[in-house]
Amino acid sequence: MRKKLALALTGVATLFALTACGGGNSAAPSATATLDPANPTIVKVGASPIPHAQILEFIDKNLAAKNGIDLEITEIDDYQTPNIALADGSLDANYFQTEAYLADQMKTKGYKFEHGPGIHLEPLTVFSKKFKDVASVTEGAVVVLNNDPVNQLRGLRVLESAGLLTGLVDGDSALTVQDDAAKNPKKLKFQEVNSEQVPKFYQEDPTVGMAIVNGNYIVQAKLNKDEVLAQESAENNPNANFLTWRAGESTPAIAKLDELLRSDEVREYIKTTWTEGDVIPAF
Repeated sequence: MRKKLALALTGVATLFALTACGGGNSAAPSATATLDPANPTIVKVGASPIPHAQILEFIDKNLAAKNGIDLEITEIDDYQTPNIALADGSLDANYFQTEAYLADQMKTKGYKFEHGPGIHLEPLTVFSKKFKDVASVTEGAVVVLNNDPVNQLRGLRVLESAGLLTGLVDGDSALTVQDDAAKNPKKLKFQEVNSEQVPKFYQEDPTVGMAIVNGNYIVQAKLNKDEVLAQESAENNPNANFLTWRAGESTPAIAKLDELLRSDEVREYIKTTWTEGDVIPAF
């Protein structure tokens, strides 16, 4: 079952009660009990609408029942609510984030989570309506990009790989780079917004010269591929998305879902659904 709604920002008190912890476990939980297809176990999963909820819906329609699980899928448009809802028990698992993002969330907010291996990759992409190629980018061009620190640096590195920035280091941000003439020779001006808002600013604000867009929002906003200036390389990319659950809650149902997310059927579904490289299997 797929719910087309966003969860409320609940459980804030729970957040502050949690203690800080280290990085997540990348090993899937072990199934210690037999799941019964005649009496499937419900797993409540929060996910970004595209592609995460679509992939989960494919599993729910084609693989879940015969493997003894029943998915309750809640679409969540932002990148904060899924971890809040997982921490307060509203969800059993979520599927939307990368290793670097999760590590930052656990460090700064005290979450105690674990995760499975990578399922898919969504390369960050630079779009422009004003410039035909990187060489034509003018001095002072406005760049709209993600405001969360992890994905922002990832986006800045795409600009660096395209030759528009240089000498970036870990911890750099739009704030540290904008007025640094050595790192930002074209004096690009950065506009930071929530990740889900980047396509809207790109499509509606005529002052925007370039936008760095997360792969799932590229698909959701149906952006024009003729406007691509640069894209994050998929080769040896550590930013695969995975299933996340609360530490120590290694239930057989979550183990089975994690297994199905990395099945041959899901790999083929990803490859045949997103044929232009917006979503790439990571297994």
